[in-house]
Order: sequence, then structure tokens, then C-alpha cells
Amino acid sequence: MKVAIIGTGYVGLTTGVVLGFLGHEVTCLDVDQSKIDLLNGGKSPIYEPHLDELMAIARSKLTFTVDTEKALAQAEVIFIAVGTPSLPDGNPNLTYLSSAAQAIGAHIQAPHVVIVNKSTVPIGSGNWVESLVRDSYRAENKTQTSQFMVASNPEFLREGSALSDMLYADRVVVGADEPKAVQVLRQLYLPLIEQSFKEPSFIPRPSGFKSVHFLSSDLQSAELIKYAANAFLALKVSFINEIAELAEKVGADAHAVAYGIGLDSRIGSRFLQAGIGWGGSCFGKDTAALISTGQEYGLSMPITQAARAVNSRQRARMIEILMHELKILKGRKIGLLGLAFKPFTDDLRDAPALDIAQRLIDRGAKVVGYDPIAMDRAKLEWKNTDIQYAPDALSVFDEADAVLLVTEWPEFKTLSLEACAEKMKNRLVVDGRGIYDQNKMTAAGIQLITFGKSS
Repeated sequence: MKVAIIGTGYVGLTTGVVLGFLGHEVTCLDVDQSKIDLLNGGKSPIYEPHLDELMAIARSKLTFTVDTEKALAQAEVIFIAVGTPSLPDGNPNLTYLSSAAQAIGAHIQAPHVVIVNKSTVPIGSGNWVESLVRDSYRAENKTQTSQFMVASNPEFLREGSALSDMLYADRVVVGADEPKAVQVLRQLYLPLIEQSFKEPSFIPRPSGFKSVHFLSSDLQSAELIKYAANAFLALKVSFINEIAELAEKVGADAHAVAYGIGLDSRIGSRFLQAGIGWGGSCFGKDTAALISTGQEYGLSMPITQAARAVNSRQRARMIEILMHELKILKGRKIGLLGLAFKPFTDDLRDAPALDIAQRLIDRGAKVVGYDPIAMDRAKLEWKNTDIQYAPDALSVFDEADAVLLVTEWPEFKTLSLEACAEKMKNRLVVDGRGIYDQNKMTAAGIQLITFGKSS
């Protein structure tokens, strides 16, 4: 099929490259010429493991452009994958979505077009997008030569494993009020559904994985599935963090508790890692939007509100721990291991590291950070924040009064603890992700504080 993707961020680019790899003719559209230049040079503007390699394999099927007409005119399926960041009131900013819909209406020419909301959008946005496309189409004074349908196809990608998540998905969800739109998208995804494609050697198919569940629903249900899924995962993280704080008080080990309850098949072990909580572009934005939607209908959504409150507290607790141990933060040197909101990505949106760093700087501390992938992006995006950057992980420990493990990059787990201890002014490490062994830290002469474990 001829496919257009509007937006070349984490979702749009991953979707486009995978669909190109599956054999579709894909044109990726973006307003940022520098991004398009990078992509035409074979380089991704974002960091995602194996994305460059898969893009090289699919290159003959991929076109990258800033030309809206070229991208949309003959497309049979158009994905809207633009940003929907939160406004101050919690509602998503739909400016980019509106612009995309109007552009589609102005440029579509194919006889039949399925317009797909891939961005996470408020419930009811499918109807709104359809009206925007129709108004824009009519404004061009066209005779009725193109018939279009709108569908919701939410993404469930985890940054750092997005390609595997799409190729070997738990499910593909398509919501549409027109059965024809569902049929078109099922055909588009058929190689994924049936797992009939030859797997890339660098993204192997999981053992025994034979097919992907295809779920069709109405538009509103598909939109709500996305919000509900992210809110539930956010709940799991916040729940175990609430339990972790109690575990510290009573002398229990929250990590053992999480393992114990995770063995219950009704609960499961994923997203039960105690620590400083979630960040990134999804959980915060989507829980805020869910609460805002509830308010429109007179619902308070107290469980989702509590999940957000607990998550915010985790970042503050990192500062409280330092103040308890060091007493005075003014003039102290604090190191941060990790800047991205999670490992295997360079995404800094709502990264706990920035929040923690700013709180420390506001209290007069000197903050030095390091990240193996996100450093260049941090220097650009956080240029107004007085964070200093270390050349490598070990240098973060130079004369440090404390070092905070913020992002669980694998290389941080393999550091020589003895070498780290020798460099520190005050041998204190606060592990915000639970990756360090207490006995090994003690043997190296370092005081370790781990979320969810009694000190």
C-alpha cells in the first residue's frame, strides 16, 4: 500500500520504518528540514536501538520529505503521528493534530483514503479529525473524488525496544466506525498479524511467537484503550513505590515484596520496580489527559490522581534523602548517573533527572551528570539549566558528596565500586532504580541507600 506518516518522532519514524520493511511504499513527512536531511542521509534524528539498521534494509521503500503534497496526494493510508504535549490544565495540545488534519483535507487525491490517528489523542478526537479533514477538503472546492474514513490505531511502543514491540506486538488495536477502514488496516498489518515476514537478524523473533492479536472496536473504545493501558501501568509503578516507602519504615524489602506479588499471574511482575518513578512523554501526559476528560463528565478519577501524586513524591524523596544524610546541600557536589528518562533512549521528556537536578541547584548544590546516549541532547535541551557534564561515568564520582543513580543503563552496574569510592569526597550512593548490591557497596566502603529497603 501507499502510506504516508505525518511526523518523524519516536512513534512516526518507528511506524514508517517498520511498514517500509514489511514492503509498503512509505513517505514520511515532517516540517523540520534538518530531520529530513538526516533521514535522507540514512541517519535517525532519534536514538532507538537498531533503527538505523532496519531503515537501511527498508531504504528502497522509504521517502522522507517536507513536501506535504508529495507525501499525501496519492496516499491510501495516512498516519497522524504528531506530538500532543500537555497544556497547563492537563488537556493535550491539539495544535499539531489540527494542522495535520487540515493538511490532509487540502491534499488527498486517492479514491479511498484511511486516515489513522496514531498519536495519543483525547476520546472523541476521531470525529473531530474527520470534521477538520472534511472542512479542509471542501474548502479546496474539490468535486467529491476522494472518499475518506478515520480510524484510531494507538501505539503501544516502549522507547528502547520500539522495533521489537511493533514487529512482535502483544496486539494491534484498530477502532473505526466504518468496517472498510478496519479491513484496510488489517490488510496493512497482515504480515505482522500472521508473522509471515523474514525476521531481521538483529531483532530476532521471540521463541514460539506465531501471531499478533488483532482487536477491532469503535473509535472511542480504541482511544480509551490507549489511555487506560498507560494509566494502569502508571498505577502499578506508583503502587509499588507506595509499598516501598512502607517497607522502609517496617524493615521490609520492597524488591522481595514485588517479586512475591509478581508471581501471582493475576498481577504479573512487570512495572513493579520500586524507585524514583516514571517519566517520559506518555504516562504523565496520558494520565493528565484522562483526569481532564473525566472532569469534563463530572468524574474525579481519584485513583489516577493518586498515581500521579505518588510519582511526583518519588522525585522529592530523593532530595529528602540527601538532606537527611548530608544535612546541608548548599555547596555540595552531587553526581547524576543517567539523564534520559529510561535506558536505551535519548528521550529527555519529563525525565526525573532534570527535576531532581533543578531541585538540587535551587538549594545551592553543584550538579554533574553523565549519560551514555542522551548527553548531547541534554546539552541542547537543558541549556538553561546549570548542570555540568562529565566525560564518562567514573568522572561523576570525582570529589562528589553523593551520587544518585537515576537511569539504569547497564554500564553503570559494571563500574568498579572501589574506583568510585576512591574518587568520592563523601561515600554515599542513592540508588533510584535498585540495580546495586548492598554487600558489594559495603565492601567497597560506600554507603548505599536503595528505595524500598530499610537503611
